Amino acid sequence: MRHGKCEKIKKYLAYNQKVLITVIESTELVEEARKIHDLTPTTTAALGRLLTAVALMGVELKNENDSISAQIKGNGPIGSMIAVSDKTPKVRAYIQNPHIELPLNEQGKIDVGGAVGKQGYLNIIKDIGLKEPYIGIVPLTSGEIAEDFARYFVESEQKKSAVSLGVLVNKEGVLRAGGYSIALMPDATDEIATKLEENIQNMPSISKMLDKNANLDEIAQQITGDSKLETIEENIKPKYECNCSSEKFEKGLISLGKTELEELIKTEQSIETVCSFCNKKYIFDKQKIEELIKEM
Repeated sequence: MRHGKCEKIKKYLAYNQKVLITVIESTELVEEARKIHDLTPTTTAALGRLLTAVALMGVELKNENDSISAQIKGNGPIGSMIAVSDKTPKVRAYIQNPHIELPLNEQGKIDVGGAVGKQGYLNIIKDIGLKEPYIGIVPLTSGEIAEDFARYFVESEQKKSAVSLGVLVNKEGVLRAGGYSIALMPDATDEIATKLEENIQNMPSISKMLDKNANLDEIAQQITGDSKLETIEENIKPKYECNCSSEKFEKGLISLGKTELEELIKTEQSIETVCSFCNKKYIFDKQKIEELIKEM
């Protein structure tokens, strides 16, 4: 397994600040998810794309306590996938059926669309400190994930945008993973949009570019073709990190109610809970459960 340079996320402005480009190299992030969830190549590609997309959105958050979550639920065998990010971005993810493996599709590529399903929805929740979180839901376009996020940006946020996500993986692990998002400012001309479309159609996939050791600057340059590309943010390092704790699971047990906990400790000496995002186990013995019951 080969890891790239430590460049992780960079943000650029092009065409006199009319286009914002964010590029990510997420190999280590996706590899960590693969290990935690014991993923197959198919589910690594699917969850890896979702993680990469949510990390790209996470860096757009304004405040430290802001968060964004994305759920994809299609009619394919994977079931539901969820990824959550903060501004840092610290990212974590869950997948309902991690051990699904499908044959390659007609193009000889991992069949992410078949695994996710083409019918279902992408649900984005942004918690940005308002009374109510922002919620945007769009139907799945292809289940390939990048197109589904592009549809979300157009329909829910009214942004002219493009999204590309890629994961190169084999049975040993993640070889390369990354992606980019492009957002056109309201004053961007149709000429600029056409130029970007042509560039994207003529360039290799993001994962192939990373596999050939292209750095983030080179990828952004190929996307835009703008010699005056301006770097506005760099040295951003995404990380797979869960925020679970014993206290959070205690609250979960309390929410079961006094009667149910009393019934549980009649037959069980301890209760084991497992975090869906990082698989960490929290064990509460009979004495601890009795203490929780007394506090209720």
